[in-house]
Amino acid sequence: MQQKMPLLTIVVPCYNEEEVLGDTIAQLSGVLDNLIEDHLIAPTSKLLFVDDGSKDQTWRLIARACSHNKYVTGVKLAKNVGHQLALLAGLERAQTISDCTISIDADLQDDISVIRDFALKYQEGYDIVYGVRQNRETDTLFKRSTAQGYYRIMNKLGIPLVYNHADYRLMSKRALLELCRYRETNLFLRGIIPLIGLKTTEVYYDRKERLAGETKYPLKKMLSFAINGLTSFSIAPIRFVTYLGLVIFFISGLAGSYALLQKLMGATDAGWTSLMISIWTIGGLQLMGIGLIGEYISRIFLEVKGRPKYAIDIDLYTDKDPLKYFRTNRGEVMKVKKVQWKR
Repeated sequence: MQQKMPLLTIVVPCYNEEEVLGDTIAQLSGVLDNLIEDHLIAPTSKLLFVDDGSKDQTWRLIARACSHNKYVTGVKLAKNVGHQLALLAGLERAQTISDCTISIDADLQDDISVIRDFALKYQEGYDIVYGVRQNRETDTLFKRSTAQGYYRIMNKLGIPLVYNHADYRLMSKRALLELCRYRETNLFLRGIIPLIGLKTTEVYYDRKERLAGETKYPLKKMLSFAINGLTSFSIAPIRFVTYLGLVIFFISGLAGSYALLQKLMGATDAGWTSLMISIWTIGGLQLMGIGLIGEYISRIFLEVKGRPKYAIDIDLYTDKDPLKYFRTNRGEVMKVKKVQWKR
């Protein structure tokens, strides 16, 4: 009996990607053509583009492609919620009909030729296939050094990140159903997915330069993303501040004993410099500790409210008539559906 071909959905989160979107759609459509021709995936497989509140023509390009490209479909979020939540929105939408999904960024820096390897690994019985970079030669020295250091720190803290893996991966329907059970608001998929377990493997590739446009992860966002990952999975930073406080308390005791001894011996010359250094040091450490505790409290604050992670404005994934979302006079996207809130 002929084996049923799996329905694959490639999920592509997009934010202001009008410069690369045409090439991205063409290249990914070609990949699906080849996989279908080789009987590795079902002919009904899809490219699901998730517009994360873009301010340019990204959504208009997605909807137009949906009208003439049988593979392309899209979901428009009501506002920008960030890469991780936009990716989750696409994965949750895709798992309703897909046997497996692959997530990839719209800039196609990740090598799409290994999607074939992903599909083969899935047919071998793997539920999660990680795309792992063989090197970071395309990164700047600063980004390469900080990224590698971050992976090492996270692994030493017991957070099971896959080294040199971003969000380029295949997940089976079973793995996606398990992922949907995780309800964190502060989402860090690179840390959550290894917690799922199931049968996993890795596929290695070389990362390329962006097709066009600018990176959506400047230094500020990279730092925020790193801090979110660290505080979402470990209390080690708070323990570090506690241990640091104990060490400083011990040093302060020694310094106090030395000052008392000097007093008893009659050598009581004032040390203005050492006093000021001590005050600034202790004050800085206290503020750092308070700020760190505040980071954790703010995350608790967001989690306990239980607000929806995102809202879907337009859903072409289930709508077969994407052209109705355009006005004939100006070509603007219309909001004709009720907003769908997702927790």
